Amino acid sequence: MVSENRYDVTTYPAGNPHEDIGAVINSIIADIKSRQQVSDLNDGGKPGAVIYIPPGDYRLVTQVVIDVSYLKIVGSGHGFTSSSIRFNTPKNELAHWREVWPGGSRILVDISPETAGGEAAGAAFYVKRPGNPRISSVEFADFCIDGLHFIDDGSGQNDAENTYRNGKTGIYVGSANDSFRITGMGLIYLEHGVTVHDADALAIDNNFIAECGNCIELKGMGQASRIANNFVGAGYQGYSVYAENYGGILVASNNVFPRGSSSVHFSGVVRSSITGNRFHSFYPGMLVFTDNCCENLVSSNHFLRDREPWAPMQKYDNGLDDLFGLLHIAGSNNSVIANHISETIDTQYLKPLGVKPVIINVVSGSGNYIANNHIVATTEISQISDAPNSACFSTQVGALLSTNNLETLEVTAVLVQKGSVRNTILDSGNDEQVEIDTTMNAFRGTPVPHAIVGKVSI
Repeated sequence: MVSENRYDVTTYPAGNPHEDIGAVINSIIADIKSRQQVSDLNDGGKPGAVIYIPPGDYRLVTQVVIDVSYLKIVGSGHGFTSSSIRFNTPKNELAHWREVWPGGSRILVDISPETAGGEAAGAAFYVKRPGNPRISSVEFADFCIDGLHFIDDGSGQNDAENTYRNGKTGIYVGSANDSFRITGMGLIYLEHGVTVHDADALAIDNNFIAECGNCIELKGMGQASRIANNFVGAGYQGYSVYAENYGGILVASNNVFPRGSSSVHFSGVVRSSITGNRFHSFYPGMLVFTDNCCENLVSSNHFLRDREPWAPMQKYDNGLDDLFGLLHIAGSNNSVIANHISETIDTQYLKPLGVKPVIINVVSGSGNYIANNHIVATTEISQISDAPNSACFSTQVGALLSTNNLETLEVTAVLVQKGSVRNTILDSGNDEQVEIDTTMNAFRGTPVPHAIVGKVSI
C-alpha cells in the first residue's frame, strides 16, 4: 500500500520535475497543507510527508518554500564530484573523462543571481514559518544541490569559475527551528551551502559540502546543535564552518579541506566543543574565535597548514599574514588541550618575509587554558606542479605525504598578547617559543631533550 503522505516528484501529476523541480515540490507542499489542516486529531493531525527524488537531473527555476513541519526531502545519492578540477582542466582533456558533472539525485540550481536579492532570495530551498511552535523536523537527505557555475566578481583578478560567487544558496533556514536534519547531502558550487538561523538541536551529519563560497553557517542565535562526520571545504574568501551567538555546539570528526578562509570561525560562541577533527589549511587563521568566545573546548584535533601545491589555485589566499596565528583566540576560559598542530611551509612563502609564524595567538581574554599541544613546525622546498588537470589529486596527495628533507622552522608556538591575563600555558612550546608576560600569566615550557651522544640501545 502506497501512503498518501509519500510523494515521488517523477510521478506527481503537476509540473515537470526535470524542467522545474521547484514548482513540483511547491505543489506537493500545497497538497500536504490542504490535506493536513487539523492540528489535533486523535492525538495527531499533521504527520507531514516524504518527498522522494529519484536519481537524475532536475532543474530548479522556482525556489522551494517550506513552511510545514515533519517534511523529509530525500534522494538516492549525493552525487558529489569536483567541479573545481573540471573547470580548471583543458577542454580537450574533458573529452576523455568518463563523467563530467555531479550525479545521483541532482538538483541544478537555475535561480538567476541577477534577481537574487540576498541569501534567502537566491536559495534553492527556503525554510521559514512564523508563529508557534517553531517549525520542526524538516529533513534533507541523500541528494545533490549543484550551483553549476560561479561568475565574474568584478575584481578583474579571478577566473570566473574560481570566484566562489554566484548569489546562490543551497538550503536557507530563516526562522527559529527545532530538530532539523541535513544528512548524506552533496552541495557544490554554491556561494552559501547551508545557512541556518536560530537553530535548536540541529544535526548536520555525514554530508559532502565543498567547493562552495561558504559551507556551513549558523547565524542569529541557537543551541545544542551538531556538525559531525562531514567532508567540508569552502573557498578562500569564505567559511568552512561558521557559528555566531550559539551555545552547546558539537563540532566533531569532520574532515575539513584546505582552501577555506578558516576551518572553523566562532563569533560569540560559548560552551561548545571542537573535538576529534582533521583540519587542513593553506592559510593562517584555521581556527578563529572572535567577539568574546568563552568556555569552549578545543581538543584532540589535528591541524595542518601547508602551501597550496596546485598551480591553478596558487594565486588565491585569504589575505591573512603569518602573525595572525593558525589558532586565533579572542575570549576567556577556553581550553585548548592535546591537539597536534603541524606547519610545513617553505620560508619564501611566509608573510611578511622572514617572520616567525605564530601558531596559537591569544589575542584577548583571561583564564584560557592551553596545555599539552604538540606543535611540529618544519620547512622544505615546495614541490610545485603546473598540471591543470586531474593530476591535482596526485599533486596534493604527494605534497601531503611528503616528510623527507624537512628542517626545523622557527615559530612562535604561543603568543599571549599584552592585556590578556591569568591565562595558563603548559607544555605547548619551550621557553624560546612562547611569548608571554609571566607576571600576569602562568607558564610552563615543554622540556627540551638534551643532545644524545653515541649509540643508544633499546
